[in-house]
Formats: sequence, C-alpha cells, structure tokens
Amino acid sequence: MQQRQTNIMIVDGSEVSRTIIARILKNEIENVNITSCESAKEALERLGNWERFDLITTSLMLPDMDGLDLCTKIRSSERHHYTPVIVVSGDADSRLLREGFAAGVTDYFDKSSGYKAFVEFIKSFLQRNSGLVGKILYVEDSPTAAAITIRIMEKHGLKVVHVTHAEQALELLEGVANGWGSEDDGFDIIVTDFFLKGKLTGGDLLHAIRTRFHYSQQEMPVLVITVTDNQQKQAEVFHAGANDFVQKPLFEEIFIARIRSLLLIKQQFLALKHQADEMSRLATTDSLTGVRSKRYLLDNGNKVINNAENQPVSTMIMDIDHFKKINDLLGHLTGDHVLSGIGAQLNDSFPDNMVVRFGGEEFSVIMTNTTAAQAAEHAEKLRIEIEQLRPANVDVTFSIGVACTTEHGDADITQLLSLADKALYAAKENGRNRVYIAGKDGPISLNQDVEQAITL
Repeated sequence: MQQRQTNIMIVDGSEVSRTIIARILKNEIENVNITSCESAKEALERLGNWERFDLITTSLMLPDMDGLDLCTKIRSSERHHYTPVIVVSGDADSRLLREGFAAGVTDYFDKSSGYKAFVEFIKSFLQRNSGLVGKILYVEDSPTAAAITIRIMEKHGLKVVHVTHAEQALELLEGVANGWGSEDDGFDIIVTDFFLKGKLTGGDLLHAIRTRFHYSQQEMPVLVITVTDNQQKQAEVFHAGANDFVQKPLFEEIFIARIRSLLLIKQQFLALKHQADEMSRLATTDSLTGVRSKRYLLDNGNKVINNAENQPVSTMIMDIDHFKKINDLLGHLTGDHVLSGIGAQLNDSFPDNMVVRFGGEEFSVIMTNTTAAQAAEHAEKLRIEIEQLRPANVDVTFSIGVACTTEHGDADITQLLSLADKALYAAKENGRNRVYIAGKDGPISLNQDVEQAITL
C-alpha cells in the first residue's frame, strides 16, 4: 500500500488553539502537513485553490460564519464533497445531533476534553477513516466508460493503471508475481468490467486471479462493474471470486464507497501480514545480538544448500577469542555488550546472507553464490573489522573457519558447518585471530598459505 503525506486543515478563530493543535499533531503523526485558517473565508479560499485535504476540523463558532454552515459549503464543493469534517465545540451535543447530519458533519469533538485528547481523537479517526490511497488496476474496453471512471478515481487521489483487455491485465499481474520491475509496480485492488471483449471475459480474469495467482480476496480485492441487475448473473460474479460489484451507470458516491471498503480490506491484510512477519522474525532472531537464531539455521539451512541457484554455498563459523576472560574479568554485562556489538557488525557486513548466533560466543554466516576463495576474502576482511571494532571498548579478536560446497559437494548444511568448525578449531590451535579453510585434505591457514588457500 502506497504511503503519502496526510493533509489536515484546522479552522479556528483562536491563534493559540491553532498553534497548539498544529504543534502536537506534527509531533504525534508522521508525514503530516497542517494548514491553519482563522476564518471560514480563508478556509474556503484555500479549498477553492483545489488543494486536497484528508481531514478538515472546524470550530462550531467562527469569527465570520457558523461551523455547520462552513460544513455545508464544503459539502457543496466537487473536490471536498467526501472529505471528513470534524466540528469542535464545548456545547456541540444537542445541536449537532439535531443539525449535524443535514450539514454533512462526519464527527464532532468536545473541546473541554483538552488539546491532548483532541489530538488522540484525530489520530484514532485517521486510523479508522484513512483517505483513498492506492493503486488500481482498471480493466475496461469502452473508451467512454473508462474516461469517466478514471476521472472519478483520480479525482479522489487514486493512481490508476488502465488496460482494455483481460489478457493485458494478466500480463501485468504475471510481472508482479515474478518480481519484475520495482515494488511500486504492484496493485492494491482490481476494478474490472465483467463483460469484456476478447478471448477472456471479466469472469475469466477473476478466475485466473484466484486460481492461477492464488490471490485471496483479502490479498487482492476485486470490484466488478456490471450492467445487469439479474440476480443469477450477480451470483456468478461472486462465484468467480469478486469481493463486490457495482452497476452501470456508476453512481460516484456508491462507487467510491465500495473502493474505500476494499482498500480497507487490503490495508488490514497488509497490517496482519506485517504483524505475522514481524512475529516470525522475532521468533527466529537472537534477542541479544540481533542475528538469526540457531533454530532458524536448522529450519532453513538445508533449503539454502539444496537450491541449485545458490551454488556454490560457503559457510563461516567464527568464535570470539578468550571470551571467557572477558566475562570473568569485566563481567557478564560487558560480555553481553560485546556480543551485541559483534552481532550488529555481522548484520552490517553480511546484509544479504544468513547470519546466525551458533551458540554462546560462536557465530555463523551462510553465503550463497560464494566460492571458497571469495569466502576466505570475506572472512579475512571480517577478522580485521572485528579487531578494529572494540565493542564496549574491549579489544576483541575472531578466529574463523570456512568451508565451501565447491570442495565438499556432497555435504549437507550440518556436514558443511562441521567442516567449518574443524577449520575454526585449527585456527584456535594455531594461535587464534586467524582464518582457516576446510580444504579437501584438511584445514589450510589463510595467513600462512595465502596462494594455496584462495586458489582452491
């Protein structure tokens, strides 16, 4: 779902109130732009300049006009006919209940609750009534109908990609599914005519969306436009996989309301997906160091090594030299700070690879499309970086073992890590703070036999 700036207009005769509200809103809401107006006249002038606002708040009592009358005028404008308007007053209850609906008031707030409460109210309102932000894939073969409908959607701030045939829509969706282009090439919802010219109808397009691409109704909502009021045909629309439908000729307010509801479904899907992804990440991330946990390695290591596209795969196992002395002399809290600093360095050094806390002071990196020579170069560079890092102001060195599928083609992830661990043991046995590589005939010191090591 695309993100854009939230534009809020505040209409209030009190300069102090406008200033306080604007300051708190800017502090509390990301990417917000506040426009302050001291009178209804100024507000209407700004609205007449075709500026777009996501929310308008107005005092019930303004210097030059009643707040309800301002709301009525806003509702009469083409651009802001649907813009939410919140009226702020200390004695708004009885009058707004009696006259607010007719004037087009969206909601109201009792200002006696205070500025902080008002800002929290605005934040909550924006979450529940987000503006129309989204990218629509629109399929319509009638030039006249397309021109009218595109104008409606774009007027409400939607980005529209229009195609005339189902085949073209499927090509675009195929590109998205295969990761062609950028992330911005995706779509939030699809709006399609049910009766399309060409080999594929709107029903065929719907069927492909649900069965070929396996998009659920939450992941890719679809709004169908149809000319029939036949209930059997309407049932076909739902059976084909549509979320909702509207009939031609389009009534703008109903059409936009349906799009808004589908965008909300997509937003909720993305929010839940993000939450699930974050929970999964936390469950497989070492809380102290920020790298992946050993459980993640056990669950995913063989998938990486068994994928031919990842070959050759290299592994590194590294161990902090004399880490027990750090804990014994400086305390376990300092030791934890050292581990945390090293974890951050590893994530920075290997952003596209699997970095794992293998256990205690041991770490591992799984590198795809990396030869033994390349892995050895990475390991030596890392060894120098760690030596210069001084996490928690402690001098730290690394011993590193490297193994690669180039020399050990039949090894699974456990065997490859075992070979790297033997190379690490050789590095420890031969003085620490060095890199050893698991060659075909045993561990080789990178420091002592550079040419032999990197020409494996």
